[in-house]
Amino acid sequence: MKNGESSSHTIVKLEGVSVFQDNRAVLENINLTLSHGEFAYLIGKTGSGKSSLLKTLYAALPLLKGRGEVAGFDLATLNRKTIPFLRRDLGIIFQDFNLLDDRTVYGNLLFALEASGWKDRKKMDERIKEVLSQVDLVKEAQKKPQLLSGGEQQRVVIARALLNNPKIIIADEPTGNLDPETSDDILLRLRYLSQQNNTAVILATHDYRILQNFPARIIRCQDGRVLDDKEIEL
Repeated sequence: MKNGESSSHTIVKLEGVSVFQDNRAVLENINLTLSHGEFAYLIGKTGSGKSSLLKTLYAALPLLKGRGEVAGFDLATLNRKTIPFLRRDLGIIFQDFNLLDDRTVYGNLLFALEASGWKDRKKMDERIKEVLSQVDLVKEAQKKPQLLSGGEQQRVVIARALLNNPKIIIADEPTGNLDPETSDDILLRLRYLSQQNNTAVILATHDYRILQNFPARIIRCQDGRVLDDKEIEL
């Protein structure tokens, strides 16, 4: 399969993959698939390898052992020139918002589009309005991030992740700094957007309350392994 040409159903496929951090295998013999439009939680104790697994999926860590494909890209053959093409098909959300305080919400999204190769200002303007509408932030477009609540800032981050119509959203503790009510709002938005856009989501979390309130497939990092616990008892 050529880079960028994913199968009709599978967006992530790992076979016999080991994940290394500082030359140490933190996860071994991972066999995992994720389909288009599927929503899955990634859980595990601190240091269990959750973030390292996610970093492997978006090529921040190289694939050194096993076979891996994300959005049609062979992880083992990626290099500095091709990694940006993979990441254009991904939406990445972190616990820390990483927004530019000297730019407005609109300016942050414009910067992200320019960085990913967009040129047509009219199309860029239309796309920014579309994603801000999806997260109910059209009225906040000209505000600086520091004037927004934590939940609103995370919604800006979600909008930024949606800009390039990603095939998969990779979210690493996106509600970690938010109160329960705001966390629920963010989860509901991600679930809804996943369904509307047929976008796969893999979301790492420590918040078991979310898992209980919004059940979905669960993938667990434990004792150096990745377990698929679709019917885990919490």
